[in-house]
Amino acid sequence: MNRKIDVQELRKGMYVYELDRPWVGTPFLFQGFEIRTDEELSTLRSLCQYVYITDDPGKPMAPHTRPLASATPSTIITGDTGYADVLPRLIPHRAPARYRDQVSLDQEMGSARILESTTRELIYTIMDDVRLGRSLDIQRTRYAIGGMVESVVRNPDALVWLTQLKNKDEYTALHSLRVCILALTFGRHLGLSEEDLELLGTGALLHDIGKLRVPNDILNKPARLTDREYEIMKSHVPLGVQILDNTRGIPAAAVTVAHSHHERYGGTGYINGITGEKIGLFGLIGAVVDSYDAITSDRSYHAGLSAYDALARLYDARGTDFHPALVEQFIQCMGIYPIGSIVELNTGSVGVVITVNRERRLRPKVAVVLDENKKPHAVVPVIDLYGAGAETSGMIPEIRRVLPSGAYNINANNYLPTVAV
Repeated sequence: MNRKIDVQELRKGMYVYELDRPWVGTPFLFQGFEIRTDEELSTLRSLCQYVYITDDPGKPMAPHTRPLASATPSTIITGDTGYADVLPRLIPHRAPARYRDQVSLDQEMGSARILESTTRELIYTIMDDVRLGRSLDIQRTRYAIGGMVESVVRNPDALVWLTQLKNKDEYTALHSLRVCILALTFGRHLGLSEEDLELLGTGALLHDIGKLRVPNDILNKPARLTDREYEIMKSHVPLGVQILDNTRGIPAAAVTVAHSHHERYGGTGYINGITGEKIGLFGLIGAVVDSYDAITSDRSYHAGLSAYDALARLYDARGTDFHPALVEQFIQCMGIYPIGSIVELNTGSVGVVITVNRERRLRPKVAVVLDENKKPHAVVPVIDLYGAGAETSGMIPEIRRVLPSGAYNINANNYLPTVAV
């Protein structure tokens, strides 16, 4: 039986399937979960007035609540027989995390900067190689991906911060780098092995290599593409697959990202119009991270959305463009308040989210740029909203709302964490 209940009547063991408010701004990124902890009870009571519970949680409202089981890499990557069970097993509700942060954000930032710089140089070398018909340097690519996997495993926030450094004049190259970082970060969140992360990262770094065979006037056209131009644009997928298939040393699993990152869950994508989980996990991941970076980037034909608004757009497209459970998990991975978000606190202060809290997603660390009167701090304090106590006003600081990119002329990149010494 389903029924509406006041949050004060909630008890552990009850199964909540709907809230009285949208998902945005709550830590519950999908409807359909059993209340198991006092913290969940407290959060529900602080955010909602009522919720809907069911006595029949066996309905397939949240398929990722099934127990964790093993899955072979070949099944994960392709869409072969048995694939329908892979995603539920990979992303179960409340599954133990495979990875824990080994170092702080500041401690990892130095290595991340070096990796970002060397991989950026590698991408430009790859672009020159493709244009001149030379063989790709796969050994150097593997070395770069291996280093990024190690960094992401230690602490993904450092490389994620560096995806904020965008230049629309370098979009094609840096988009590939950012998609690689986002894919590795997401794969870590999903608990993929380091071996599978290297395959995923290789595919993500090279996913758009076919665009080097598409004329620049089409790639950068500020107006809507004609039907003919759009067909030429779409050709970057088979062209990229052809380049990678003809390159010795690139695993077939990595080519999957290039092949399927424009396929859509509902079958409206290209080139083959594949539907659902037949796309394969790497293709489904590629679609999410490629779209996320594209819509958060300034291009000749549109201004980028904030990370917060981009996640909301992905969520709206779940089940049509993107795998629903993967979208929910990606939001969980990036945080309710993603790194680089400009936020206003309930104290009236304004700051920039500098690192997420993977256990308490509503309480990241924030660099407080403006005080309660919207005046800049001479020395910018950093507040850990999880550990923050009451201020002199007696108010415990928490995020009230997310502001648009550039609010109060704040450039989030100015608050990039420094390198620990």
